[in-house]
Amino acid sequence: MARKKLAVLISGRGSNLQSLLDAAAAKDFPAEIALVISNKPDAGGLARAEKAGVPQLTINHRDFGKGPAARAAFDGALSDALAKADVDFICLAGFMRILTEEFVERWRGKLINIHPSLLPSFKGLDVHERMIEAGVKIAGCTVHFVTAEMDAGPIIGQAAVPVMPGDDADTLAARILTEEHRLYPACVKLLAEGKARLTAKGVVEFDSDVGAGAPLLNPAP
Repeated sequence: MARKKLAVLISGRGSNLQSLLDAAAAKDFPAEIALVISNKPDAGGLARAEKAGVPQLTINHRDFGKGPAARAAFDGALSDALAKADVDFICLAGFMRILTEEFVERWRGKLINIHPSLLPSFKGLDVHERMIEAGVKIAGCTVHFVTAEMDAGPIIGQAAVPVMPGDDADTLAARILTEEHRLYPACVKLLAEGKARLTAKGVVEFDSDVGAGAPLLNPAP
């Protein structure tokens, strides 16, 4: 079976991109990274892609101006580049842009994101600080399909970590990031193998041989 083609969208250092690059380097991984796109020309993740021999593209959102028309134009350019690369799935990995409803709908069922909380709790930004302030005892990360509502799409997999006494936002973020690097490739693998999919009803469906369902890390299912 041919490997599925992934595009990874980044805005920063690309640590989750690296986890996907490492996974895709294995011959038995069912997907390859065909393109890395950044909206920032100085994103550190572009160097990671170059080192791995993966094509990179910068589409600078600042070149499009501001306002709804600019957002639509940027998303249109992004969508055209993805279509030209003929990708099967798009992985958001620290991509700091809110995508338009039109873009999300065009790529429905192919567009996924990783978020550093156990959704539906703690959507949005400043997640680690807010979890510390709230006093939660269990934190984690979530891989989900992207919908027009931010951080609200159907969940593919989650990983949980403890919040330790004395944690601050940085130490908690580091613990969660370790699990992000495990979870994202595991979820991409399920999608690329066709063992998980978004149904017309907007829910995630898994093949029976997946077992307990979506990936659940720490604790195991």
